Amino acid sequence: MIKSVMRTGLMLAFAFVLAFSLAACSSGSKEQPSGTPGADGTPTAEKSTLDIIKERGRLIAGVKYDTPLMGYKDPKTGNVEGFDVDIAKALAKKILGDENKIDLVEVTSSTRIPMLKNGDIDIIVATMTITEERKQEINFSDVYYNAGQSLLVPKGSPIKSIADLNENTKIGGVKGSTSVKNIREKAPKAQVLEYPNYAECFAALKSGKVDVMTTDNIILMGYAQQDPNFELVGGLFTHEPYGIGIRKGDETFTQYVNDFLKELKDSGQYAELYRKWFKEEPPKE
Repeated sequence: MIKSVMRTGLMLAFAFVLAFSLAACSSGSKEQPSGTPGADGTPTAEKSTLDIIKERGRLIAGVKYDTPLMGYKDPKTGNVEGFDVDIAKALAKKILGDENKIDLVEVTSSTRIPMLKNGDIDIIVATMTITEERKQEINFSDVYYNAGQSLLVPKGSPIKSIADLNENTKIGGVKGSTSVKNIREKAPKAQVLEYPNYAECFAALKSGKVDVMTTDNIILMGYAQQDPNFELVGGLFTHEPYGIGIRKGDETFTQYVNDFLKELKDSGQYAELYRKWFKEEPPKE
């Protein structure tokens, strides 16, 4: 009798352990399997950003709001305009058949990659230089614009080139940009002050807080056009190829964007946009 009770108790205990194990396995199986769309709508191995854009019916593009000629929010109209913006709109038309099916989200040099990785935006079209370091975090399209770093100073400034930057020079740059890293290498004795965005950096130049502003020539050109009291000096001292930022590992969308850029150039639309914003012909490749 006692043995029978003990045997029954052992069987019940085994059944309890087995049931608990199965429940744990069942709970674990509820985790998102690899290769399927995440709950937040971000792309995975089986679902590209391209699929998500089509399902959503809108392209979410990260662009600058403070960069004349490239991505700039007009304070009078509230419209965001520029070469980068028009490239993004053309991509929206390619994917969705309508360039207006796009949300233009503001990014800065320091926020654009985190926002892409977090799924806040689908692409970055924001004067972003292709670098090996950045390639560790995101994919890049082919080059769509070639820039070079330069200097912006008040007219009449004694600074005429990078050789004039010394320990007494205060240089304004933007956080998260390659230009800050470059200028520290090119002018190691100069004082470099970093600002959150180009608008604040230019304001510092206008107020005399810095002696010179440095970034890519096309960005500086936009500010010089806004205020003729400033001019570019020193020529170009770096090569800054711009690419469209895409989530790391999304080869399907990367190839799609590269094909789009090729079509844009082959059709003549790229040259049309280039002339619209820069008032000159695009360089021959």
